[in-house]
Amino acid sequence: MNNDTTSKTPFAWQGANIYFLLTDRFYNGNPSNDLNFNRTKTPGKLRGFEGGDIIGILKKIDDGYFDRLGINVIWLTPIVEQIHDGVDEGTGLSYGYHGYWARDWTTLDPNFGTKEDLANLVKKAHAKGIRIMLDGVINHTGPVTPEDPIWPQDWVRTGVVCDYKSFENTTMCTLVDNLPDVRTESNQEVAIPFFLIEKWHKEGRYEKEIASINEFFKRTNYPRTPKYYIIKWLTDYIVEFGIDGYRADTVKHTEENVWLDFKKECDYAFETWKKNHPTEILDQNPFYTIAEVYGYGINAGLEYDFGDRKVNYFQNGFNCMINFEFKLDVQNDYEFIFSKYSTKLQNELKGYSVLNYISSHDDPDPFDAHRNRTFESGTKLLLSPGISQVYYGDESGRSLVIEDTEGDATLRSLMNWDDIQSNEETQKILLHWQKLGQFRRNHPAVGAGIHRMITQKPYIFSRSYTTENYTDQVIIGLDLNLGLKELPVASIFQDGTKLKDAFSGEETEVQDGKAFVHSEFGLVLLEKI
Repeated sequence: MNNDTTSKTPFAWQGANIYFLLTDRFYNGNPSNDLNFNRTKTPGKLRGFEGGDIIGILKKIDDGYFDRLGINVIWLTPIVEQIHDGVDEGTGLSYGYHGYWARDWTTLDPNFGTKEDLANLVKKAHAKGIRIMLDGVINHTGPVTPEDPIWPQDWVRTGVVCDYKSFENTTMCTLVDNLPDVRTESNQEVAIPFFLIEKWHKEGRYEKEIASINEFFKRTNYPRTPKYYIIKWLTDYIVEFGIDGYRADTVKHTEENVWLDFKKECDYAFETWKKNHPTEILDQNPFYTIAEVYGYGINAGLEYDFGDRKVNYFQNGFNCMINFEFKLDVQNDYEFIFSKYSTKLQNELKGYSVLNYISSHDDPDPFDAHRNRTFESGTKLLLSPGISQVYYGDESGRSLVIEDTEGDATLRSLMNWDDIQSNEETQKILLHWQKLGQFRRNHPAVGAGIHRMITQKPYIFSRSYTTENYTDQVIIGLDLNLGLKELPVASIFQDGTKLKDAFSGEETEVQDGKAFVHSEFGLVLLEKI
């Protein structure tokens, strides 16, 4: 077994530390792209474009923000071209600033940036060992407006609104009024909508797009049905830019075989990109997919229950599912969470993972909505087995309660860079998240390893992770006394082993099966030097 910490720490998706951000709300790196398509109407509060863009993310990669947080994956909201106009949702006008209202899947919305920006983002992120995950929507187009035509009837349905009482009434229906539902179940061949043909002609890329579409259908032999066009358009971003993963939106609202085909084409696209860019390959990890099946929780194990049928999404194209149960589990003590998650992930869900979060862009009931428990949130999220999702501003206490907003808008305020710059309390919170995040990134054992409690009081536990040629083991103590701490470490570290507490920076050596750490913190993160 190779215990040498000088060997490169392998990246394990099952224990990744993902940073999830709304592209438009994170950082405005290029103010010259803030207004496009005459989007000049006054929107409801936080319901319009605020200027955030891919160049903004790039700048934060450059200045080491993500490195210091221990992030090894960045997931950004969809960046494809959005509807040009807005819709009045009874809460003031809303534009497609969030990215989930596609008008043209084949190009980027200029508010978010250019394809050149995306290429740079992937290159810069990869250079720092950070992966890029895009967000893909296959279930619906954007709403219909005076500027944004409805897609043809053989592409979308606009009738029934979902009532979620059965599989059919969750998949063959519209999520809300005026959100046309793509006929993903359809076997009928369809033509490309006339408005797209016109648009591509105007943009001087019609021939190129058609040639690429013909090539795709010739290679795959798929019928030209709506789902396969969209799968083609989404996987083109993998072939062209080498993105590493997709988070799939509204997964339970389409038939599961959509995602099986999607994953197959993602894998093909990723292999193609690697063949074309042999010197840019990060490692041998396959393409990774995360499903948003609203309401799925780790307790459900492998299946999601629609009432009249169950679906196993892990067998239908997904490596991981978003875990909507975590925010409830976080109300419990550490050992309850850690042992539950370790047991589930090492047994029933072995080979897969779940994505844990404490807040997100559309969960109206986050853990710690008023940001009174930011330190505890960081400790529980970043030390839990599974994948951690840091939603932008979790690490800095960005407020989730914004006056005069309606609905989701309150969760989507601008990143609080000013507080990070000048507020001492914010800086303390951030430092806590940074130390834990770096430890998680440096030790796959934290998120992907086996959890074992050593002592209940004081609470001390180990995590161990082993692959064919790599072993990683750590010991962690929480809620310890301040000052001198004694930790029993014999189950992992032999006498004479030199250790470092990554939280305080103090070094120590194991004597009589114990490690002694003197620090002003109640938290110890022990790693082998």
